[in-house]
Amino acid sequence: MTQITSARHAAQALQRLFPGIALALIVAMAAQFLSDHYGAPVMLMAILLGIAFNFLSDHDRTGPGIAVAARVFLRAGVALLGLRVSLDMVRDIGWGFVLVMVGCVAAVILLSVLLARLMGRDRAFGFLTGGSVAICGASAAMAIGSILPQRENSERDLAFTVISVTAFSTVAMILYPIVAGALGLDDHQTGLFLGGTIHDVAQVVGAGYSVNEETGDIATVVKLIRVTLLAPTVLIGALVLRRHHPTAGKRPPLMPGFVVAFLLLATLNSLHLVPQAVTDPASTLSRSLLVTAVAAVGMKTSLGRLVDVGGAAFAMLTAQTLALACLVLVPLLLGLV
Repeated sequence: MTQITSARHAAQALQRLFPGIALALIVAMAAQFLSDHYGAPVMLMAILLGIAFNFLSDHDRTGPGIAVAARVFLRAGVALLGLRVSLDMVRDIGWGFVLVMVGCVAAVILLSVLLARLMGRDRAFGFLTGGSVAICGASAAMAIGSILPQRENSERDLAFTVISVTAFSTVAMILYPIVAGALGLDDHQTGLFLGGTIHDVAQVVGAGYSVNEETGDIATVVKLIRVTLLAPTVLIGALVLRRHHPTAGKRPPLMPGFVVAFLLLATLNSLHLVPQAVTDPASTLSRSLLVTAVAAVGMKTSLGRLVDVGGAAFAMLTAQTLALACLVLVPLLLGLV
């Protein structure tokens, strides 16, 4: 009897969530179509198309499913990213440059938190934008946003960050190979520069292989090493938030479950315990889940409120992007790595 009751409740929950989840999936597929056929950044298309359906996020039939897609799909997608990284990547690039990247990521995030205070924004906004620029663009923004305390403008700030960082990443994909050539970087150095500075994985791949295959391979590996820094960044952020979060409210988890899953899968992949037949589909599934989550975030975002973010926030992201590029370029130009 208990099993029948549980099955009935599960069916009712699925029926309640299905319309919103299905809508987010349809928007994600439309974004992927535009990306495949017209070269548009899929994350940017997903959130812009999602914003057009903002009115459905408050509807009784679609609202619950959209909320689940924005939260649960995001965490599952980030967890599966663990199967794309391994210690072999670190050995291929060298510990010297890996340490440089760790320092660059930490510096950009800390500078972003300080810059946010100077520009009248809270530290959470600085952490959100700084982490997205320093680590892996929209994916990092979504992961960091999931552990931040809920604020009045949380969803607006997250949508703004995803849109802006994807736009900056697309511009960098076009400009950075030109910059690398003008500075006289060789193919290896160019790969390190592109992988260490461009925000989103897709744009890193596009920029790297537009130079040549060697540069593309190096850029992709460096970018995935940056992705591995997402887990410790989220963990440290969660620890800091627990210490400063008001005791009256719900405290953020000490170790978010999706971060544990990410680390576990990365460990298994590093030990070569996961076959290629699993990692390839998992990578595709991860990408699909993240695009769907971004589409759902777009649906929860009002365009009118998005405009209220202001020019100061856009200036912050510009400064963060330029700071990361300079921090990576300096050791390359000086021959330190």
